[in-house]
Amino acid sequence: MSGWSIDRIEEGWAVCEGPDDVVIRLEVSRLPAGAREGDCLFLDGDGRWQVDEQLTRQRREETAKRLRALFGKSGPAKEPDR
Repeated sequence: MSGWSIDRIEEGWAVCEGPDDVVIRLEVSRLPAGAREGDCLFLDGDGRWQVDEQLTRQRREETAKRLRALFGKSGPAKEPDR
């Protein structure tokens, strides 16, 4: 895996998975504006986290392709609203 991926955001922290399955927690305030779960991140030359738009898009497309292969066009079944 190249770079870091936001696995989830909970209680003001972003749990990110990186190379060699290393997991770190970042304060949400350190993320770029609009960053969300599934986004791929990298540190820029100034030590700030940035979203890698191209890698994020590529991974989302790959994931969608795998889901379509597993579940067809309709996607996975959703649980009913409670």
